[in-house]
Amino acid sequence: MDLAAVEAIRRLKYRYFRTLDLKLWDEFGQTLTEDASGRYGTHAMGEPLIFDGRAAITAFMRDNLGPSVVTVHIANHPEIEVHGDNATGSWAFEDTVIATEYGVLIRGAGYYTDRYRRDADGRWRIAETGYRRIYESSQALSDTPSHTLLSNMWAAR
Repeated sequence: MDLAAVEAIRRLKYRYFRTLDLKLWDEFGQTLTEDASGRYGTHAMGEPLIFDGRAAITAFMRDNLGPSVVTVHIANHPEIEVHGDNATGSWAFEDTVIATEYGVLIRGAGYYTDRYRRDADGRWRIAETGYRRIYESSQALSDTPSHTLLSNMWAAR
């Protein structure tokens, strides 16, 4: 087993989530191959979301996860198989989304299935990513009168 590659891929997926949650779009884009495909399924947005190419995936995230949307993703239980310059992986994840503009809290969990590729520059990137939800729940924040968002790094000060 190529433990160095497994660790590089583990760090790659963590970086994918960190840059997504911190809205670091240039860095987020660098976690993806140029020809990456993204297959996301969320009831909150209706139809399955299908994107082809780094630019399309990054643009969707940038356009839909702006300052009024707070996200946090936690990933664990990685199962990574390396085959030369290609690899596959599965990750359990949980996510929390607070859509402040709409007063909605969304929580969910599922499993990501990824394919990775070591590009010509020697860096591992995500070539395909997508997930299946175990559950997704939505709650109007107005239903919880005591709810107060005490901190939001993107809120106008």
